[in-house]
Amino acid sequence: MSNIYYHNPKCSKSRAGLDLLNQKGIDFTIKEYLKEPLSSTELAQVFNKLNMLPSQVVRTKEDIYKELDLANKTLTDQEWIQVIIDNPKLLERPIFVTDNSAVIGRPTEELENFLNTLV
Repeated sequence: MSNIYYHNPKCSKSRAGLDLLNQKGIDFTIKEYLKEPLSSTELAQVFNKLNMLPSQVVRTKEDIYKELDLANKTLTDQEWIQVIIDNPKLLERPIFVTDNSAVIGRPTEELENFLNTLV
């Protein structure tokens, strides 16, 4: 199983999720998505595993969201993906991805509940 944890070390929720994964002894790879942006294909796979649209995984309180006036734009899924590629801070965090599914680990209880279903 190849588990990936999309992580922002500056985010307290992301750090808490990382601690939880380590406490549970889960094998995973950390990907700091602000340093290593996801490709269009990777993002599409993540959204598919989350069973969410790209627009549902955007941080609407980020300044860049407001600066780009995204609340007043109608974008296709591919356009949302490109916006996230261009502005990775907009991606909700943290995200834990397994081979078949994924979860946004915010709050940390969501990640814990997800991990309990894997056992």
